Amino acid sequence: PKSSEIPVVKLPFYARVTLILVGLFVFISMLVLGKPIIVPLLFSVVISILLSTIVDFLTSRKVDRVLAITITMIMATFIIFLFGLFFISQANMFIEALPEFNAKLDVLQKQLSGWIAENFGVSARKTNLWIDSARKELMSLSTERVSDTISTLMNALIVLILVPVYIFLILFYQPLIIDFIHRACGENYHKDVGHVLGQTKTLLKAYFAGLLIELLIIAALNAAGLFILKIEYAILLAIFGALLNMIPYLGGILMLGISMLMALISHTDTSYALYAAIMFFVIQLIDNYIIMPKVVGSRIRINALVAIVAVIAGGAIWGIAGMFLALPLIAIIKVIFDRIEPLEPWGFLFGDTMPPMVRLKFRGRRKPVAAG
Repeated sequence: PKSSEIPVVKLPFYARVTLILVGLFVFISMLVLGKPIIVPLLFSVVISILLSTIVDFLTSRKVDRVLAITITMIMATFIIFLFGLFFISQANMFIEALPEFNAKLDVLQKQLSGWIAENFGVSARKTNLWIDSARKELMSLSTERVSDTISTLMNALIVLILVPVYIFLILFYQPLIIDFIHRACGENYHKDVGHVLGQTKTLLKAYFAGLLIELLIIAALNAAGLFILKIEYAILLAIFGALLNMIPYLGGILMLGISMLMALISHTDTSYALYAAIMFFVIQLIDNYIIMPKVVGSRIRINALVAIVAVIAGGAIWGIAGMFLALPLIAIIKVIFDRIEPLEPWGFLFGDTMPPMVRLKFRGRRKPVAAG
């Protein structure tokens, strides 16, 4: 007897679209709800991939794997500690100068209210009341905000404890995890899985190496420009601006506003704010058209539209952490899409390969012209 075939049901277009939208909603909701678990794990996986080169080098020299991982993590922790110590010392100097900055902001507020009254006809009193209320709301910390701050600090402390543990275990069980991925995908896709894993590892290492080089160059350019303009706390602002620049497209805009405000605080002449804006605009042009394409862009082939959407979506789902993780994740997704035939068009859409312009020609029938 012939085996009965399972009938294939073809859903109409609207039903398929509905299922896709519901699936996306459920998936994004799971990402939002799972943030406390997913984000530390993703950071741990990325850092583990970056550190795996040192671990593999040490193990190839007959060093015990546990000892190799321990040495690597101590080296990484020491470098992060030195950088954090320097950044905190600069931040403490900035905090100590806050009363002086508040006094300068008062002077700046009077100048701004006078300018608004002169050019727009709004009374200086109304402008001062609005600015005062905005400053008080910004500076005041209610009980709820204090509790939120304490909760955030506690979560950050838990993450700082968990991430090194995750990194150690991921590096230790790396052979087991790779073998599991091969087994889960099956023997038929053994070659494709190996290609995706190898390309992902190479891509992440090259991307973060390029990002580090870009960070150092941007920090040096920021510091040089801020020193020329004689803006206070130039080194702190330069490092902070370089870190913000790691958030594609949005970080530079935020740093532009901060630098203009610091220029107004540092100098009584308001033209320095314009000089600071021009300086950061020029640095952004250098970064976007020279540094980024040559140093970082050559490592990760994602077009600007997809990058901006990914960064905004990452920020909406996971906050600042999502903005930092957006580009590496979208690059990994592109690598996977490029190896799966039905998803190749999506991989092509994510890339920066510009095809020749397709001209659409509409040929309609000419209506006969009635005789006059």
